[in-house]
Amino acid sequence: MSQSSQTTAAEAKTGPTAAERFGIVERPVLEWTPEIAEETEPLYQKVKDHIPRIEWPVYAPYVAAINRLKKERNAVILAHNYQTPEIYHCVADIVGDSLQLAKEATKVDAEIIVQCGVHFMAETSKLLNPDKTVLIPDMKAGCSLAESITGADVRLLRERYPGVPVVTYVNTSAEVKAETDICCTSSNAVQVVESFGVDRVLCIPDEYLAQNVAAQTKVKILTWKGHCEVHERFTAEELLAYKEADPEIEIVAHPECPREVVEIADFTGSTSGMINYVKDRKPPKVLLVTECSMASNIASEAPEVHFVKPCNLCPHMKRITLPKILDSLCEMKDEILVDPAIADRARLAVERMVNLKH
Repeated sequence: MSQSSQTTAAEAKTGPTAAERFGIVERPVLEWTPEIAEETEPLYQKVKDHIPRIEWPVYAPYVAAINRLKKERNAVILAHNYQTPEIYHCVADIVGDSLQLAKEATKVDAEIIVQCGVHFMAETSKLLNPDKTVLIPDMKAGCSLAESITGADVRLLRERYPGVPVVTYVNTSAEVKAETDICCTSSNAVQVVESFGVDRVLCIPDEYLAQNVAAQTKVKILTWKGHCEVHERFTAEELLAYKEADPEIEIVAHPECPREVVEIADFTGSTSGMINYVKDRKPPKVLLVTECSMASNIASEAPEVHFVKPCNLCPHMKRITLPKILDSLCEMKDEILVDPAIADRARLAVERMVNLKH
């Protein structure tokens, strides 16, 4: 991950570390015992279609230890929709998309937030929860989209397009958010773009999201050539082949996908929108055009739906594992700290979006 696009704990340290404030806990002995088996059996039932019974003794001791330790630490675990089933269903307290997680975390009585997602998500959680300790189990969990642009890039865009409002996707670093007028999500981007009442808006950094927004508004959208390495790999040709093989399949796509993919989808929406579509509509067969762990997570909640999986994994999301979550809680690492000068401006961009009337 580009060090210029993030604030590390070492760079932003202004006082005692999380480990110094909360102390370090010795890593518990992890054994598969009859007691652990009984304690974790209800959780296994949630993931039994994704984790073979023979493998559960490897996961269960971690699940039990994490769930005990987070209570002792007064911690809450946030898990993005792209996390693996054993994290999403077995240790997470709050699940959802990046902004949904950060907003929900403001409502809980917890001193510590463990962000099971990528770095910009942990930063957003810190922006909206400045008085809480935010940890990420792997500081190297980055994002190709967030790393496609820097704060310096945004300043240059402002020079090139003076007076043009800058709308920035929440999938960006705090440094980038601090240089923009307002943030947006994939679900409210059109509303945010139109809220300025002007004829031109910069919508950055996701080029495909911007193109899909442009198709829904009369506002001229100026773009940046940033892409999500998961969503950009999907093609219209491969999805049409699925449709031709089985016309009953409904295609549900994320707006970070190329325009030609979105044009053939039966529904396009944010990760939360995609989940709600599947749960509410219950199509017999559905193909989710997004990170493939999401299909596994929804499948447990929509057993009547058959999921066709053209699987594209996010290598950054997969850096988060049960062992790393446990180590994060034991050693109180890695702490996310954002320079206050950046945090105040970045928070304002997020809050402007949150406070926008629907």
